[in-house]
Amino acid sequence: MAKILIVDDAAFMRMMLKDILTKNGFEICGEAPNGIKAVEIYKSEKPDIVTMDITMPEMDGIQAVKEIKRIDPNAKIIMCSAMGQQAMVMEAIKSGARDFIVKPFQPDRVIESIKKVLG
Repeated sequence: MAKILIVDDAAFMRMMLKDILTKNGFEICGEAPNGIKAVEIYKSEKPDIVTMDITMPEMDGIQAVKEIKRIDPNAKIIMCSAMGQQAMVMEAIKSGARDFIVKPFQPDRVIESIKKVLG
């Protein structure tokens, strides 16, 4: 089953995503509260997919996408955004993210996005 890295500065959001994903048979290989930690974990764990929050301290999601794509041009990243962040989502997609899911998370939409991006 696919290994997933969850990146969000809110522990509650990471917990919600982890719950949805593990109930659907996915393995969580790491969790990061910011982009810097996300890049570190990406290098060591080589996850199949990353769920990336946009707004985070230290290094935001867009910077983290660019950094991960620099390390691994084939990285599969799904952005997680709150309502009203469409411009940032578009920037993330231009930077290499493959899809986005909107908070609050709808389990069906999360799984659909993961499956779509995994192909």
